[in-house]
Amino acid sequence: MPSGRLKVGSARTMLDRTQEHFGLWPARLAADSAYGSAENLAWLVHERGIEPHIPVFDKSQRSDGTFSRSVFAYDHARDLYTCPGGKELHQYRRRFGISREGVDSEGFMRYRASKLDCDACSLKPQCSPNTPARTILRSIHEGARDMARDIAETDAYVTSRRERKKVEMLFAHLKRILKLDRLRLRGPNGARDEFHLAAAAQNLRKLAKLLPNGPQFRPA
Repeated sequence: MPSGRLKVGSARTMLDRTQEHFGLWPARLAADSAYGSAENLAWLVHERGIEPHIPVFDKSQRSDGTFSRSVFAYDHARDLYTCPGGKELHQYRRRFGISREGVDSEGFMRYRASKLDCDACSLKPQCSPNTPARTILRSIHEGARDMARDIAETDAYVTSRRERKKVEMLFAHLKRILKLDRLRLRGPNGARDEFHLAAAAQNLRKLAKLLPNGPQFRPA
């Protein structure tokens, strides 16, 4: 099974080759969460103009009973978060003579609450029990992630997910039932021939299921 990064690179190559050879460009891309990284979603949205019908790969949900990032509301116009207690989290609380981007080496921005606000807040045990104040990380690609989250609430996403599962079931059948877990013929032509033979076997199995009692022959 290829790694997530390898799968994403292969998908980008297929999209580029489809446009280059056939002049086709998809309006949407349906895939599983392995393709839902912030970088890949941003590439689809901002560089290729493709709607990502993809679950967002998100590790911000907490399992210790404290507030996850999803309960903090982000204000795009003011560039700040608001906590459940109504307090604001900013990147910086004073102006600098030289503008700062505030992005770390991994592509995240940090929004921090005031320690004075957190000390006086009754929700602190549920928010930041082990730190002086709460900090929220925001990816520089969060806009593309928000777009993917919004699409996930639409009927079009439900349709894409249903269509994706149909395709994934065919590949799973090839691997588990027909044992096509690796290619045995070498070269692109050999791989193409092997896939064609496997697809033919798959289609024959489907046709056989349409005749539950087997083919009917009339006597001469």
